[in-house]
Amino acid sequence: MQPDVPQKFTFNPKEGIDNPALMISDDPEPDLCPRLCLLKREEGQGFGFYLRKESGCRGHAVQQVAPWSAAERSGLRDGDRILEVNEDFVDNQEYSRVVMKVQASGLQLCLLVLSAAEYETAVCEGIDLMALTRAHRGEGCARPRLCHISREPGIGLGLSIIPIEGERGKYYLSPVREGPAERAGVQPGDHLLFINGVMVSKLTHSALMKMFKKSGEYVTILVIDSRSEESYMRRRLPILPAFASTHNLPHRPKTLHLTQGPQGYGFLLRQEKLTTGHIAHLLREVDPCSPAEAAGMEDGDLLLAVNGEQVENLEHEDIVSRIRQSGQQVTLTTISIQGRDYYTQLGLSPLMFYEECIPQRERFPTNTLPSNNLQCPRLCTLLREDTGFGFKLACSQDECRVYVGQVEAGRAGERAGLREGDVIVEVNGQNVEHVHFEEVVTLIKKGGTSLMLLVVDKDGFEKLRTSGVPITADVSLHSTQVPDSTQDNFV
Repeated sequence: MQPDVPQKFTFNPKEGIDNPALMISDDPEPDLCPRLCLLKREEGQGFGFYLRKESGCRGHAVQQVAPWSAAERSGLRDGDRILEVNEDFVDNQEYSRVVMKVQASGLQLCLLVLSAAEYETAVCEGIDLMALTRAHRGEGCARPRLCHISREPGIGLGLSIIPIEGERGKYYLSPVREGPAERAGVQPGDHLLFINGVMVSKLTHSALMKMFKKSGEYVTILVIDSRSEESYMRRRLPILPAFASTHNLPHRPKTLHLTQGPQGYGFLLRQEKLTTGHIAHLLREVDPCSPAEAAGMEDGDLLLAVNGEQVENLEHEDIVSRIRQSGQQVTLTTISIQGRDYYTQLGLSPLMFYEECIPQRERFPTNTLPSNNLQCPRLCTLLREDTGFGFKLACSQDECRVYVGQVEAGRAGERAGLREGDVIVEVNGQNVEHVHFEEVVTLIKKGGTSLMLLVVDKDGFEKLRTSGVPITADVSLHSTQVPDSTQDNFV
């Protein structure tokens, strides 16, 4: 038998390739391939990127990924379009909802993204992006479930916890038919992942049983079916409570829609220290028959968000400023102290599973005022970005007046409610009506990363100055203001 000799193939343009196994064809277009980015940050740090919604364009764009940040380490890139946040499809959701989901995700954030070029291709070709994300996850993959179970007399939780033989720290569940656990969303054969915020893979069977017994009248567990668990393992993705659908969770946040009355909104916003040691912003002294009472506000509730934007970690003055900037309408998201304690025990933000619809910006603008209120002074709080505060000053030498000459779209100035032509009345609390342009610029630069401007549009400025009424923030509040040192403000 002769040894194998390498076969030679020749190509004749008239006859083609003499190897029938080979064909010449155009390279196929590469399939769209979403990327999974898992971001992990430290307490007190950000994820290291900006999210932008461009007017008139689809998608939520990633911008300014910071070097060495959690975003960069995860593979997130400038221009990426976000399809999912924590396994939740967001391409068709309002920008403010997506921002809140990111803010409420805790220390870990999972994003499914397409590059800018891939996203543009998908939109132009009419590709179903939701179907694309489902295909990436795999057929039959369901989200984990966060189930809140209340004990009942004679049956307890209605649940058996069975160790999986040969697999340390793994348990499957057997709920009693139509019992408390099954009604709370637990299905036969589910795998148990978390109990009251604690990962069960770190617990022995005896320690797990003790936790269930000491849980009191209720327990909150995270479960998943075995097939879906395999999908997460295949994608090398941890199964986090942030991915869960919820069943029977108590202490839901509330949304309050307030319309300002002649005496303001009728409540006091107070900064207080809770028994846990955490600083919180509480709603106090709700006036009888006020807009606040009519909206369902309760004394002692915690403020979570203003106009759909999370404010728990903001300074007291910044929150008051946001409420004032809303003009005659504002939307507040609140929760009871007991509810906040419940979510703290789970290690979750109460806004993570907040499903009630956040109002449209057109109905309740975040940083704009109704047209009939533009002539009132507005207090605008800006946080410096990498490119500055996002506006340019101009001056009228004849009248010694400094005003806003240009506002950059999507930047800090526009988000804070600045408008071209606004007259600058105060800079960080200092009146600048008769101050020269260069001195105003110096005051702004000295302010550091935060800037508070009291402004009013040109017509309003002229009317107020003619009437002799001092131009202050109180002109637009119609309510009493107490000294800043007490950290209390009526709004």
